[in-house]
Amino acid sequence: MTLNGKHALVTGGGTGIGLAIARALATAGAQVTITGRRLEVLESVAGNSLHALAMDVSDEGSVIEGVAAAVSARGPVQICIPNAGIAEGRALHKTDAEFWRKIMSTNLDGAFFTIRECLGSMRQTDWGRVIAISSIAGLKGLKGAAAYSASKHGMIGLIRALSEDYLGQPLTFNAICPGYVDTDIITRNVTSIKERAGVSDEAARAMMVEANRHKRLIEPDEVAQAVLWLCGPGSQSINGQAIEIAGGQF
Repeated sequence: MTLNGKHALVTGGGTGIGLAIARALATAGAQVTITGRRLEVLESVAGNSLHALAMDVSDEGSVIEGVAAAVSARGPVQICIPNAGIAEGRALHKTDAEFWRKIMSTNLDGAFFTIRECLGSMRQTDWGRVIAISSIAGLKGLKGAAAYSASKHGMIGLIRALSEDYLGQPLTFNAICPGYVDTDIITRNVTSIKERAGVSDEAARAMMVEANRHKRLIEPDEVAQAVLWLCGPGSQSINGQAIEIAGGQF
């Protein structure tokens, strides 16, 4: 498979799942714009067809300007990966409007802004892929994380609606729904779970490992390879799907 001549944009592309996806796309030949709020993080991994762009997905103006700059530099975005997200849990009775909006503005509003702006140039081409990184929490409620679960359910709804809007056109829209992936988010969640549940670091980490059906953390490259599959030959009839990467059925 080659993605030579294709321009991909990956939000949250400086670390974790986003970086794994960006590197996989670049290895396949794409020019990849990686975005995030911290330019120094992006620049530390840029190079080899990875191009750093500071962009805050929760800020509509930042996304409009950022995507326009990426298109001006590298041509139409034909692979759009809304990946940037916040993974934080809080009981609903402890959730205020500020926390709710923080989760929604990044996870759901950010996906909406990113996809909308990328579609502006993608629709002028003869091929395009939108692959949103949702979560198993987009398919089932995650205990203690109502806002996060709602935001990830919303991403899948957005993807499914867009797949209907563009049915029969050379664009496809899919969501990938990983379980717990071995990234820095796991480290941060260990602290959060430890404080909420009053358990050790080891026990907190074990709770996340046990939540995956095959009882191990998922590697970021497993998600990246699924993205490559959805961009590869024969993928044109995979559309409007929420693809689980969780080690088993939920």
